[in-house]
Amino acid sequence: MAYNENLAERIADILTQEQIDFYEKKMFGGLAFMIQDKMCIGLAKEKMMLRVLDEHYLDLLEENGAGEMDFTGRSLKGFLYIEPEVLEQDKVLKFWVDKGIEFGIKGEVKTKKSKK
Repeated sequence: MAYNENLAERIADILTQEQIDFYEKKMFGGLAFMIQDKMCIGLAKEKMMLRVLDEHYLDLLEENGAGEMDFTGRSLKGFLYIEPEVLEQDKVLKFWVDKGIEFGIKGEVKTKKSKK
């Protein structure tokens, strides 16, 4: 699965301008941007995947171009898909990248407890 390399460069530029310590990782058949070892922003095909703070999730679902991420066939709470059409404007892309940055800095990843 490919991803939009131009969009990846634009995201990396925003993260660099914001002086965010991040790295890129091939993931989900696309590309993920990791902040504090958390997948916060990703690209799969033309869509942007985004991890957001739980308290903002429902409000962000109402934003233009946002939808539930259903990568596994069921909705994943705290994850959004952002349609590529809305990401053409730099201001809109920055809005969404900032939401991913916020999760990277403040968010907690819940891990499943292993069975004994």
